[in-house]
Amino acid sequence: MNISSFTRAIPLMLGLLLAALPAHAAALNVTVSIVPQRYVVEKIGGSLVDCSVMVQPGASPATYEPKPGQMTALANSSIYFAIGVPFENAWLPRIAAAAKSMRVVHMEESIKRVPMAAHHHHDHSEKHEHEHEGHHHGPLDPHVWTSPSLMRVLAGNTMKALQQADPANAGTYKANLERFMAEIDALDKELHAIFDPLRRPARFMVYHPAWGYFAADYDLIQVPVELEGKDPGPRELASLIRMAKKDNIRVVFVQPQFSRRSAEVIARAINGRVQPANPLAENWAENLRTVSQSFRAAAAQTVNK
Repeated sequence: MNISSFTRAIPLMLGLLLAALPAHAAALNVTVSIVPQRYVVEKIGGSLVDCSVMVQPGASPATYEPKPGQMTALANSSIYFAIGVPFENAWLPRIAAAAKSMRVVHMEESIKRVPMAAHHHHDHSEKHEHEHEGHHHGPLDPHVWTSPSLMRVLAGNTMKALQQADPANAGTYKANLERFMAEIDALDKELHAIFDPLRRPARFMVYHPAWGYFAADYDLIQVPVELEGKDPGPRELASLIRMAKKDNIRVVFVQPQFSRRSAEVIARAINGRVQPANPLAENWAENLRTVSQSFRAAAAQTVNK
């Protein structure tokens, strides 16, 4: 074969070579409401999924409004993973209608959610205030992903949905779930080692009560500043400040999606500080490790009663 004939044959040979290679299916496109869900989906789906997030980092899932481009992009998704955050109340029907062939999966299915914790900020005796500490009422708490024990449920529901959408890779999703469950078990042991030595009751103060399920896992008490989704008034602030001083609470935890104003008022009054604790961080496991160390340090300073 001369050089000219060889040159003409190259495209043919490349075509035959590519045809002989195994075909790779496109990744399964899915969309989730919040960033921590993407962590779960990618743990179970790996390279088999391409996951988009509706509520962008820094935005609040309580008030988020999807952009037109995000709604249009839903046409490419096979699954939308909801999780019960507030913006879904208004937007989930519209999300479902935006892509008729897309399946909406409630990742939190089978989890019994509890009402959001709220502190009763009354001007009664300190004893009365402590009796009502951590009282639960109001809307159901959507922050199920903060709990390692409930993350197991979220992961299992995710696997089932991916298997149904992509049965050819069901075995891979199952193996990935088993690995992730082992990671959750190891993390849970780490966090118990952090919190178990604390004397009880062990309290930490937060602006927004996003850590109720986490607190339940590790026998902690979260003391929220927020009152039924609103900033506390002057009476409520005064009550919280008295309680914090009596219990030697020195840290008020805030998340970046909410105002720091009330937290800063309390922190100044108790000669304490405001510290971040973000339940919507991207790296779920590493975030829980970091937050746990902060909660432990804060709870260790409080007076046990």
